[in-house]
Amino acid sequence: MAAGTGAAGFPRAARLLRPAEFARVYAVRRSGASGPLVLYAAATADAAAPPRLGLSVSRRVGNAVVRNRWKRRLREAFRLVRTRLPVGHDFVIVVRPAAAPSGEQAARQLQDAIVTLAAQVAHRPARPAPAPTRQPTPATAKRPPRRRGR
Repeated sequence: MAAGTGAAGFPRAARLLRPAEFARVYAVRRSGASGPLVLYAAATADAAAPPRLGLSVSRRVGNAVVRNRWKRRLREAFRLVRTRLPVGHDFVIVVRPAAAPSGEQAARQLQDAIVTLAAQVAHRPARPAPAPTRQPTPATAKRPPRRRGR
């Protein structure tokens, strides 16, 4: 049996895979932070849908080994606490630069942080989108500098 395909695995249906899915979660603008984790949440159209997870671990966090370690730890923590998370929500976890957790105690702390953040963020009202920046009109647009004589 391949990894992640068992009953207790992390199936594709439990993941956010497309950029549009991530963009939808970010657009709701509901987030909370704890240490190196920032969790974003958005309600899904189906209120009874199981929670799904998307991960964003940038190169600032470290090299590929460190980034993949973070992703493995977060996927495992999410898999273990999936039943304790609010249903009908999609979550995106963004990792800020920090050392990846190691050991049993760190794994439990990661699980607790995910559950706590998800409970806080999932029931918060969505923040309004920022006001659009005013585009300069042709009359007020900055003109390119004039060339002086050659």
